[in-house]
Amino acid sequence: MRISENKIEEIRSAANIVEIISEFIQIKKRGKNFIGLCPFHNEKTSSFTVNEEKQIFHCFGCHIGGNVFKFLMEYEKVSFVEAVQDVARRVGITIESNDNFSSEKQSQLELLYDINNTVAKYFSDNLIIKKDGEAAINYFNNRKIKPQTMRSFGLGYCFPARDALVNFLKDHKIDIEKALLLGLIGSSNDGRLYDKFSGRLIFPIFSPNGRVVAFAGRVFNEKEGTAKYLNSPESPIYTKGRILYGLSHAKDEIRKLDKAILVEGYMDLISLYQGGIKNVVAVSGTALTEEQTILLSHYTKNIILLFDADTAGIKASMRSIEILLKRDMEIKIASLPRGEDPDSYIQKFGKDRFEEIIKKAINFVEFQSAIFESQGMFDEPSTTADAIRELVKPIALIKDELKRNLLIKNIARKFNLRERLIESELDKVITQTTKLLTGEERAKLRQNNRNEIVKDDSLIKKTSPAVYNLEREIIRLLFEGNKDIIEFVAAHIPSHEFSIEIHSKIAEIVYEACLANEEIIIAALLEKFDDDKVQSYIIELTFDKYRTSKKWDEIHPGASQEIILEKYAKDIIRKFKVSQIDYKISNNRKEIEQTSNEEERFDLMKVNRDLEKEKSLIINDLN
Repeated sequence: MRISENKIEEIRSAANIVEIISEFIQIKKRGKNFIGLCPFHNEKTSSFTVNEEKQIFHCFGCHIGGNVFKFLMEYEKVSFVEAVQDVARRVGITIESNDNFSSEKQSQLELLYDINNTVAKYFSDNLIIKKDGEAAINYFNNRKIKPQTMRSFGLGYCFPARDALVNFLKDHKIDIEKALLLGLIGSSNDGRLYDKFSGRLIFPIFSPNGRVVAFAGRVFNEKEGTAKYLNSPESPIYTKGRILYGLSHAKDEIRKLDKAILVEGYMDLISLYQGGIKNVVAVSGTALTEEQTILLSHYTKNIILLFDADTAGIKASMRSIEILLKRDMEIKIASLPRGEDPDSYIQKFGKDRFEEIIKKAINFVEFQSAIFESQGMFDEPSTTADAIRELVKPIALIKDELKRNLLIKNIARKFNLRERLIESELDKVITQTTKLLTGEERAKLRQNNRNEIVKDDSLIKKTSPAVYNLEREIIRLLFEGNKDIIEFVAAHIPSHEFSIEIHSKIAEIVYEACLANEEIIIAALLEKFDDDKVQSYIIELTFDKYRTSKKWDEIHPGASQEIILEKYAKDIIRKFKVSQIDYKISNNRKEIEQTSNEEERFDLMKVNRDLEKEKSLIINDLN
């Protein structure tokens, strides 16, 4: 799907960012803005801000920001085109299939999605329709996977021939270079192309909204030295640590039940889903990552871990517990009888018995205690002390003090110890793992993060702090949405006069939009900047939190916003140009003091006199 720029702007203009964001998180009006807890990082104090007038959002904690499309892209983990389609459905705008989408970058991504979709259908047909797929379908039949389930999850088969997919791609004129990029095929040293997944069962991997982003291939005739599973490499549309297998199927049920069951493998998930347990996702071949946890937190805070009871499964559970606790998730661990996994258990005993297992899930302290007990760590005082210290470590990751205290009481009762003793151990862990920053240090860190984009030496010419701060104010003026102000700034400060390269680029793009008589709306202008850091930088400057012109409202009470902006623009431009001149004069004076050449000294003094005259003219002109 390719969508024209005009259609995108029509959709964006028809949407109200406050109404759409309110469907996902709770926000409350405060002054000109709406605020709430950020859905993209863990926080207790609201730093997520939405401006209805400018139709943008921004988090002052994690610095994610943008327009309504960017919010849906981040929250739903979808592409730009999918976000546009989503908003279009919400506002009742029809997108015609012949619209021309102008963004080359997005078009390239769409081509990759299209290739994966075509190949997924090819693999599925091999399994379900082609006779040559009989051996593969027998495997799934033996695992009691129904045809309907195979179709629902797009299960497939790659024929054993080393060039079956290669020939299919060539026959259908599919871009071979892009197929190589997606890891569907490989190229040998002599340049011959071959199928990466030949002879394997295929599990398509879907994005949260159901698009095929990658594949996993499983051998069903296991041979020594052959990897059981082979996964697609990371690509522009697939980052392994950011995808949870089955989420596109499970997300509605997870939201409905406010609970997610986390399992290890593809077949575990597929069998559970077929058996009626639909709020389940799988990590599938990777340890749980922070990005996956953030993604899952969009749908629920309540997680039940159901990993294998072997050593690897226990280690995976413990790693997952730590990551989930850091994100303030509520965690319980369910255990199956020895020798069973979710796939085998649901097949043997059905949904009701499985749900009984889930109801008996225990908290992580009880789970870890049971592991230590099975290892004999409570048989001796020395190992008991070590075990208790290990129990305390995850508690230190919990930010909620009340939850921490309740777990401390739990441990103290279990081992008949004084609570103060456990608290002392907890304090040691917190001291070792947490750097305590003063308020001033935290503020400095946030400011450094905000200014990161202009701290790079390649972006900054030699300039004074005063000029740098004035440039930020001028850039902020360009995003007030006032065309007259933009024209006024452009007339006095051409884009090349900005000392900071990124400021120069921003000004150039805004000036061009104004000259082309485009609608000057913040949310629309942001689409012209591909770099997320640049967008974030602009957004932070535009929010009232960083406005230095509030004093002008006090100096000119009752004046219209247009008059206030005009006066402020004159003042800031005058200060900027005067600061530039003062900076040059100051540097010249230093050179005058240091040079022994009379002719050079005379020339520099003459330059400074001319600069003083120029400064007087500017002051008079902009008063």
